[in-house]
Amino acid sequence: MPTDDVMAELAALADPKTRAVNERHGDDHAVNLSKLRALAKRLKTQHELACQLWRTDDSAAKLLATLICRPKSFERADLDAMLREARTPKVHDWLVNHVVKKSPHAEELRLAWFTDPDPVVASAAWALTTDRVTKNPEGLDLAALLDTIEARMKDAPDRLQWEMNHCLARIGIDHPARRARALDIGERLEVLKDYPTPPGCTSPYAPTWINEMVSRQHP
Repeated sequence: MPTDDVMAELAALADPKTRAVNERHGDDHAVNLSKLRALAKRLKTQHELACQLWRTDDSAAKLLATLICRPKSFERADLDAMLREARTPKVHDWLVNHVVKKSPHAEELRLAWFTDPDPVVASAAWALTTDRVTKNPEGLDLAALLDTIEARMKDAPDRLQWEMNHCLARIGIDHPARRARALDIGERLEVLKDYPTPPGCTSPYAPTWINEMVSRQHP
């Protein structure tokens, strides 16, 4: 399908009410994500089309690109540039989760981004680290990660703080030997303690999150 046709279809799916809701979270796409996923399912994998969509300045097109690209076809430099071009939280999140995590360059980028001066770029490193904490912790220095979280999370910019907090919670949930320290750090720093949480959802406040998830593992 030509890029212009896809852009026209995205424009037809745009809903001002959806945009208004998303703008409250720092996003600017106006397409319902379920409809976006349905379009991606119909298009299937089309890597060149994905690259063309990414080059637009349209967030819905970039989101669609993350779903129809071939993650292993990107070079490390491509992914680094793309992350820095991901202007909005949802595009950043989908790029990391749908593309970077599936790339053979994920670990190299995780290490490189960890010390990046841009806190949004650094937040991607923490997201990749959290994935490893849960799925592939061998080789990670969990004690050092907790040291860094303890020293830096309280005053970190929002998106970096969010990802560090997520990492703290997953260390507490997935690694019983580190749980007491993770709970202690969360309780002392009180990051996201007052975060508004809808009924039926788990609070992102790390001690609450850890205890809730552990209770589900061991009823």
